[in-house]
Amino acid sequence: MTRSDLVEELAARFPQLAHKDAEFAVKALLDAMSEALVKGHRIELRGFGSFSVNRRPPRMGRNPRSGESVAIPEKRVPHFKQGKALREAIEVRTQEMLANPSGSKS
Repeated sequence: MTRSDLVEELAARFPQLAHKDAEFAVKALLDAMSEALVKGHRIELRGFGSFSVNRRPPRMGRNPRSGESVAIPEKRVPHFKQGKALREAIEVRTQEMLANPSGSKS
């Protein structure tokens, strides 16, 4: 799902919301989440999951072309951990798909 798909879905679910307002709401939400992560805060959405920033320590890597050692600096990277409800919903859907690969409901 892309950002524009998310805007379309929001506008479709809430007909009283103009498309431009749905676009603004999605942008505001994503900007707020990005800003919180940049500040090092943790975001928790109950039932969906949590976003946090993990630290990757500096390390030595190799240039695959020359084989020469390269110092890789420390990084801060975003991390998502799914919530229990999301994990269970995905598991149920996966089991349904495995039990009925043709896609038709029986």
